[in-house]
Amino acid sequence: MHIRIVFCADTHLGFDYPIRPKVKRRQRGQDFFENYHRVLSHAIDSQADVLIHGGDLFFRSRVPAKIIDLAYEPLMELADRGFPVFLVPGNHERSNLPPSLFLNHPNIRIFDKPKTYTLDLHGARISLSGFPFEREDIRDRFRALLDATEWNGNSADIKLLCLHQAIEGAQVGPSNYTFQYGKDVIRRNDLPSGVHAVLVGHIHRQQILWLNGRHHGNKIPVIHAGSTERTSFAEKGERKGFYEIRFGTTGDTGWCIEHLRFIEVPTRPMEDLRMPSNLTLKNMRPFILSKIAEFDEHSIVRFQCDRDIDDEVREEMTGRFLRGVFPETMNVQFGSGFFVRNRTQDHNG
Repeated sequence: MHIRIVFCADTHLGFDYPIRPKVKRRQRGQDFFENYHRVLSHAIDSQADVLIHGGDLFFRSRVPAKIIDLAYEPLMELADRGFPVFLVPGNHERSNLPPSLFLNHPNIRIFDKPKTYTLDLHGARISLSGFPFEREDIRDRFRALLDATEWNGNSADIKLLCLHQAIEGAQVGPSNYTFQYGKDVIRRNDLPSGVHAVLVGHIHRQQILWLNGRHHGNKIPVIHAGSTERTSFAEKGERKGFYEIRFGTTGDTGWCIEHLRFIEVPTRPMEDLRMPSNLTLKNMRPFILSKIAEFDEHSIVRFQCDRDIDDEVREEMTGRFLRGVFPETMNVQFGSGFFVRNRTQDHNG
């Protein structure tokens, strides 16, 4: 007998999804929704038993009603199939999911405060404990919040802890920044040894940390599913996806994790296009077109520039100009400082 759990996090729905776009161009918002639906479709097709979302379902706390409905309606369809769905409110939602009638479904459970839910599946009792994102000094308050869930007050066969926080040892970014000592970081040694897994949102890079457990000498995985889509160029080289976690039992050993599988979802290429300092108005268009020809047609392109690039070149980079050179299949953005004027030119002029 097996129990299969699908775990995802940080879908950031609503990102770059204008409700009434003023110009016809590709928006990234659809990419986020497509990968969200890939997660839900896998849960159905694989006949999983539980879906857990580790927080930041939305990209911010206030989102249009259309985005709310587009996010919740497929969850309600899962719930109508008898599928248990668990949601951890994240920091982008300010620890409180937008209200909706869809959330009243009995199979949709929300960690809106420290609590523990229990399920009976395939002859096993599962407890899922957690709380919404905590902004205030989680390092010192974590144990009290954990105790408030009453996670250890039952005799469940499988115990899971669901969080949306930074955990000591997790890494992010191209420089592999490691979370260690901040007030917003949970000490790894404070995580309970009596759970079977810790499922964590908030960190956008997929990774697993390991703890010593007390269940038959097994190691406890601290599973970061990561985001389901690249939210910035800091995630340029990262794989995106979600986890499938399969529990099983053999002999007298009790329930344990038999298989952990990261399932990758498609992401679009991210490319940097650097504008050299000797670029002029006359040659900028052919230069950009030559670079675009080297990129995948579905790329997300970021403009970078040398500090002493001509200010006239910067000023020419209008929306109208970009729409005239880039295909509709690409997205364009600018690196920080691109439009900072050349002070040397201002001084000499």
